[in-house]
Amino acid sequence: MLTIENLTHIYGNGTRALDGVSLTIPKGMFGLLGPNGAGKSTLMRSIATLQTPTSGSIRFGDIDVIAEPEKLRRVLGYLPQDFGVYPRVSAYDMLNHMAVLKGIANGKERKATVEALLQQVNLWPVRGKALAGFSGGMRQRFGIAQALIGNPELIIVDEPTAGLDPEERNRFLNLLAEVGENVVVILSTHIVQDVTDLCPRMAVLAGGKIQLEGAPTELQHQLEGKIWRRTIDKAELPEFRKRNEVISSRLVGGRTVIHVLSDHHPGDGFETAPGGLEDVYMATVAKTRRAAA
Repeated sequence: MLTIENLTHIYGNGTRALDGVSLTIPKGMFGLLGPNGAGKSTLMRSIATLQTPTSGSIRFGDIDVIAEPEKLRRVLGYLPQDFGVYPRVSAYDMLNHMAVLKGIANGKERKATVEALLQQVNLWPVRGKALAGFSGGMRQRFGIAQALIGNPELIIVDEPTAGLDPEERNRFLNLLAEVGENVVVILSTHIVQDVTDLCPRMAVLAGGKIQLEGAPTELQHQLEGKIWRRTIDKAELPEFRKRNEVISSRLVGGRTVIHVLSDHHPGDGFETAPGGLEDVYMATVAKTRRAAA
């Protein structure tokens, strides 16, 4: 179990990226949702021991992560948002090199590890191909392979499906789901559907603070009967924003569909809409932005 208490990080320019973050994350997939600039990457880097937070504590089992970073690194798998590799090196050679860095010194053991991981992420047929020739999805699957070296107990993936086509996204999420059955996996993303598909528990991070935490189904249940939908002309949107708490708007067939959060029927033309996780997320982020205004 990963336990984070009162974690705060203030950068040198005074930016408070994290502000008293507390979370308890059990085994399985855990989704961390938040807009760009919410502090997600700062939190992931702090857990991964890549930076030391200003204050607070992080514990993984009996490991004090801040005081004993080397202990955490032995059981950590990490796929950062920007995953760099040597582009002219083959997948097999690069993974073998990373296994050496991870401490697998025995050649026979390392060979077995590398081959098993390439099979697991379905890259065995292209093991001799240079990484420069990999598609975005193949690079992400390679990233997961390197994160799985040494059978980690904690895995962090930061914005892993951004830019992937639907087929590669599904393949990648299925792989994550398999991995996340027996270890702690933190999926940090701004893509709501990834959390909907994979995570039995989640939190929303915005403005450097945890704004919401729980099971997606429970959080959606809290919005039942409070989400209303109406199709309007785009030019009408500013007026509707004045009169209602518009949490989202999107173009459908050339017209604008708005979702409004309200305990009561907001007026003619509105109909109830099923409150999905996207509505939960958008309502939470909207509330945070209003408070900061």
